[in-house]
This record gives sequence, structure tokens and C-alpha cells, in this order.
Amino acid sequence: MTVSLEVAEGVGTLRLDRPPMNALDIATQDRLKELAEEAARREDVRAVVLYGGEKVFAAGADIKEMQEMDHTAMVLRARALQDSFTAVARIPKPVVAAVTGYALGGGCELALCADFRIAGENAKLGQPEILLGLIPGAGGTQRLARLVGPSKAKDLIFTGRMVKAEEAREIGLVDRVVPAGEVYAQAHAWAARLVQGPALALRAAKESIDTGLEADIDTGLAIERNWFAGLFATEDRERGMRSFVAEGPGKAKFL
Repeated sequence: MTVSLEVAEGVGTLRLDRPPMNALDIATQDRLKELAEEAARREDVRAVVLYGGEKVFAAGADIKEMQEMDHTAMVLRARALQDSFTAVARIPKPVVAAVTGYALGGGCELALCADFRIAGENAKLGQPEILLGLIPGAGGTQRLARLVGPSKAKDLIFTGRMVKAEEAREIGLVDRVVPAGEVYAQAHAWAARLVQGPALALRAAKESIDTGLEADIDTGLAIERNWFAGLFATEDRERGMRSFVAEGPGKAKFL
């Protein structure tokens, strides 16, 4: 399989495994969607790491496969392409991308679907589709602009240039830069810390932020208000407040 889901102690690792560059062909896209939806459903998965291995995250689409597709074929495929990435973005649990080596085109777009991105010092990210006479088609024009702002997104998309890890951190494309050999360990630690948190509150926080960003402020506030009030019906809220009153902050156990 070109994508696998391995679960240990509450952390699910969605691993790309299509050597040598983890090119995202149609079969890989479909498998990614299938496993993202599985991770979303499974109660034993409480946080997710996206990982491509020690050498490369994902160097983009399978260009040889795409070259054979005409306009009609891509009209039929484009929605499925986006849906596979959206399935990752909509996992209702914390998701961190562990980025090593190249994360280009679809690889960069996949990293954009995570809530947090940890990159190795050897990472290079970019949206080079313009060099093929194309634009990003798996969410890059939308998620990149929302993350780094329209001006920086246009610079990357218009030029197709790659950015190294430090520049990616400076513009907000990644959140942390670490030695290449520590990427997965640090991403796993970020996820593992949240495994112990209140699952429904984490889901509510993620949905409130993500959905609110796509709406006006009043709609966003309504989404937040509904989730906030709804959490008062949960056992985790009772446990968290009871622990706070009895023991002080940060002592509650939610599992």
C-alpha cells in the first residue's frame, strides 16, 4: 500500500510510502482519503501525524500520470483530488505534519491540511505548478493564502519557487524547524501531548477555528458560542472543572 495508518497509544501515523519521492498518484490519493476517514472514525485515534519518511514528505503529483489526462479526464478527477485532501483537513482531531525533504505541489498542499507543521532543516516547500502551465489543484490557492496571507501565497504560486525551512518558518508556512533526524519524534510528541486532552473540546476548538475562518465574524462567533455552550453537557467539562476547583489548573485527567 502507498499509504498506511499505524496507531499506537492514541497517535495515528498516516504514512506515505511510494518510493522514491512519494509522488501522489490517483491510487495514493484515493488511499489517503480512505485512511483519513478511518482515522476520523476510530476512537483509538486521538491525534494524527502526517509523515512521508526520513528523506521526503511528498514531491508532488505523478506528472507522468497527469500528462496522459486530457481536459475531460481532469474535469472528472479534480473533485476527487480535492476531496482526498479535504478528508485530511477535516479529521476532527489534532493533525501535525512531519515534513522532511521535499514538500512540493501536492506534497505542500497535503502539509497545509494539518493543524501544525514541523519541518526538518533539510525541508523545501513550494507550489511549482505554474512551471507546468497549471495552478495548484488540491487546495493550494485557498489554504496557502489563508495560512500565509494572499501576498506571500501569490509570490510562491506565481513564481513556483521553493522555500527552505527557515524562510518557510518566517512566513508562517511551517511552525517549527528542527534537525532533520528529529522531525518525526517531535511531531509525535506534539500529537502525544494532545492524546490526553478532552477529545470533544479539541474537536470543538478545531471546527470553530476552521469553519469560522471561512465565514464572517458574526457567523464565526455563533459557531463558537454553540460549541462552547454544548461542551457544558460533556463529562470532560465536568471533570475538568471539578479538578480545577479541587487541585488547581492543569491536573485534570480526561481518559
